[in-house]
Amino acid sequence: MKKIFATFLICISLSAGAQNVIGYWYGTANAEFGTSNNYLVELILKQNQTSVQGIMNCYFKNTFRSYKINGSYNSMTRELLLVNLPIPYSGASNNPEIDCMMDFKGKHMVAVAGSSLTGRFIGREGYKYTCPEIVFDLRLNKEAGNQDSILLALQNFKETYQVWTPTATDTLVEATVQQRTIQNFVVNRQFTEREIEIQQEIEVTTDSILVDFYDNGEVDGDSISVFLNGKLYGANMRLSTRAIHMNLMLDTSLEVNTLAMFANNLGTIPPNTALMLISDGKKRHEVRISSNLDKSGAIRIRRKKPQAQ
Repeated sequence: MKKIFATFLICISLSAGAQNVIGYWYGTANAEFGTSNNYLVELILKQNQTSVQGIMNCYFKNTFRSYKINGSYNSMTRELLLVNLPIPYSGASNNPEIDCMMDFKGKHMVAVAGSSLTGRFIGREGYKYTCPEIVFDLRLNKEAGNQDSILLALQNFKETYQVWTPTATDTLVEATVQQRTIQNFVVNRQFTEREIEIQQEIEVTTDSILVDFYDNGEVDGDSISVFLNGKLYGANMRLSTRAIHMNLMLDTSLEVNTLAMFANNLGTIPPNTALMLISDGKKRHEVRISSNLDKSGAIRIRRKKPQAQ
């Protein structure tokens, strides 16, 4: 009888959750064609019956954009529609200021493990044939979904458009972290309890790399810890426009090394997002990485095999 009652309560809870899309949503998006066109997407949504309003934060290459959004949610079909969104053109290389006007069409799924929004950005009339559809997969942040924080975020909103990439000549260093393992039992335990989400893979030509971490977008108090192959090398470091600089030796006995960013907090604008610059002396990689209190964003680093003479 207890099992039946528990199942009944779960069903009621899931049904109630399906009635709205209120909260903080985060995740990735990728153009339907191509591999080097990853987006990071954040939605802050409030809902009044079928009407939906909120904020969209979009990270793409060296751009960050934040603007208000409007749309509708059908609780019967669980479909969310957000209209007339300026999305950076996925094929842009040197000119990130090219926008595609697109609609966000998502399907809301509710499960015990968490809620998701999956679907596509689809080009509006005049953009359908030049802008590829962009597939997205977003998750609801349970820790940041209370009504007060959403209303505060909307109240304090200011539209933002930034194009920024630090160069080797103008990088300001906040702190330089030496490569030695750190004993922090709380952070180590929490790291093992969270899922590792691989968000990108890069290839380097050397056994050591230089890594700089910056806050990605508006500086909002994000703090991180850094793990390489499961070992803690930097703990409780605050992100800003000045770099957290690390010189890391890779484990050459491994086929791939895994560099993970653990979120010590979410700042004032969840989730915890960072711009990571990785250099092997010959090539520099720009990686935008996102972590929250359930998952640690990570990248795989593969050592390029020397060509046979």
